[in-house]
Amino acid sequence: MKNNKFRICKYLFCSWVVIFSSCTTISPVSSKTESPPVFTTVENIQPQWQVFADGVDYCYGKISAPLLEFWAIKIDISSQKNDIVVKGGAQIENQILSTKVSSFARDNNLLAGINAVPFDVVSSKEGRPIQNAGIVVSGGKLIASANSNYDALVFYKDGKAAIVNQSSIKSIENIKNAVGGFHQILRGGEPAQRTHDREARHPRSAGGISQDGKYLYLAVIDGRRAGSVGATEEEAALLLRCLGSWEGINFDGGGSSALAMRFADGKVRAVNTPIHGGIQGQERAVAGCIGVKINPSKEK
Repeated sequence: MKNNKFRICKYLFCSWVVIFSSCTTISPVSSKTESPPVFTTVENIQPQWQVFADGVDYCYGKISAPLLEFWAIKIDISSQKNDIVVKGGAQIENQILSTKVSSFARDNNLLAGINAVPFDVVSSKEGRPIQNAGIVVSGGKLIASANSNYDALVFYKDGKAAIVNQSSIKSIENIKNAVGGFHQILRGGEPAQRTHDREARHPRSAGGISQDGKYLYLAVIDGRRAGSVGATEEEAALLLRCLGSWEGINFDGGGSSALAMRFADGKVRAVNTPIHGGIQGQERAVAGCIGVKINPSKEK
């Protein structure tokens, strides 16, 4: 009888935790509990941006049909104060090792970071040898080679950014940073043709560029849990468009999806709920990531 009572209490407690955590989140801006705005569909999202840092904004929201939660940051990449940082994973000599997004952001002193490149080894343990399945260019140095099957987000030395097929990258001479993903899902402000008949729902990580090339958007959509069922590629494209993107790319998703931010207390943690191995809140150790940091030498 005592064991039965214990199991019932444990079940009720866990249920309460899941329900509570799906209704509220802690703001990285203020570290206070925040309740997100709720939108009826992906198409009518109106992001409520909050200033996170000079030139970096943050937003969080929910969608009721389908049931989704999303988090995003908006980065003014035209500002010399903001540096885009790309890494292929942790690196020891010439070996690339797996790392969690939160570790990537913390160890590189970033404001925020998100996973991007598909890879070959799936584990929650960091520090394992790993192979990026796509291009990674970090500070003008080639870390991982191009994969002609996929697209990439590229930052050029002249300050411009674009989403291109990796097969078109013949040289990195004019590239400052580049990070591979899967496929372009937003093209000229409209969901790409490939997204129209793809109905699979998964957690999603995505990146977008504004039409004038001034802003970079990084977004994550949760999935595989009661409070957020996961998005299709088309829904991810529509979210990027509502945030302000004109072009957009679908990064690695599923259990890899995580957006980590530096909170007001200085600690770095995921703002969404990563799910690796079916465990809510467990981050996967991933490969190539992209993030943003403030360049102290350019601050006034």
